[in-house]
Amino acid sequence: MIGLVLAAGAGRRLRPYTDTLPKALVPVDGDTTVLDLTLGNFAEIGLTEAAIVVGYRKEAVYERKAALEATYGLTLTLVDNDKAEEWNNAYSLWCARDIIRRGVILANGDTVHPVSVERTLLAARGEGRKIILALDAVKRLADEEMKVITEEEKGVRRITKLMDPATATGEYIGVTLIEPEAADELADALKATFERDPDLYYEDGYQELVDRGFTIDVAPIGDVPWVEIDNHDDLAKGRVIACQY
Repeated sequence: MIGLVLAAGAGRRLRPYTDTLPKALVPVDGDTTVLDLTLGNFAEIGLTEAAIVVGYRKEAVYERKAALEATYGLTLTLVDNDKAEEWNNAYSLWCARDIIRRGVILANGDTVHPVSVERTLLAARGEGRKIILALDAVKRLADEEMKVITEEEKGVRRITKLMDPATATGEYIGVTLIEPEAADELADALKATFERDPDLYYEDGYQELVDRGFTIDVAPIGDVPWVEIDNHDDLAKGRVIACQY
């Protein structure tokens, strides 16, 4: 199993930082970036390899590749997303379909979270589970969150931002464990998703899988501090959280 980071997005709501950097390289603790924190988590759980899907301002990641490898003891593979500024991240994850065949812990490049999340996912492996989503079942939800409804013994039934928060089981935080056995079915679902609408999220690909009868499981992460950084308010929260790790 290896790490996988989606870091192709432009993050326009974080300008001026993202005028020259992808969102994953915006500093959150001194010179430490979201990408640094995620790679550090991967190294801490014993991974030795990771892949990063790059697109917008990808040259900044290429320039730092050797330094990141040296700092975290990881061998890094960069995967180019040629439509990063045109299409949403269902296509971005599909670009890493060959990587996923090795089994991955996937992390969005804008999620500041503690290594306990990865450990929770690893502890949830087994018993035929092929895809496991990290779920925050504690946080109070609003309209913007990626909300999830689960059903006992059946796993995820619905995953979307477009639902009444009161009906949701919790929020998907942007970290997933994907076993090798799920790779081909996931790739096919992602392809169907972005061919239907290139603006769709990879979570819409997860919903496509569920609609096809595939079981996607969740692992509650408990009451831990984390944030998805979309705007400057989120960045301020991320900086408070990041300095705790």
